[in-house]
Amino acid sequence: MLRSVLSLVLLAAGPTYATAAGSEDDFKAAYAAAEAANKEAGSLRNQWTTTAATLAAAKKAADAGDFDKATASAKEAEALAKASIFQATSEKTRWKDMEIR
Repeated sequence: MLRSVLSLVLLAAGPTYATAAGSEDDFKAAYAAAEAANKEAGSLRNQWTTTAATLAAAKKAADAGDFDKATASAKEAEALAKASIFQATSEKTRWKDMEIR
């Protein structure tokens, strides 16, 4: 189920990669959104390590001046963080469905 959720989130975010502008302002906005989503995932105690790695890749690309790649990575990190938020909230009650009664 988690794979299908992640696939859907990444597919939904996919078209934004192709239209990612190359400006620093676009990167900063995408990075801020990704950090906010990752912070929310942290508050739910469900941050994924892949999100942190993707945020680091975005920062590295921005430092190198490749804002197209940096923006795409930041948007991917946001999608990963949102998927981890979905996982945390859906599993909050789903475990009851698997309980033997």
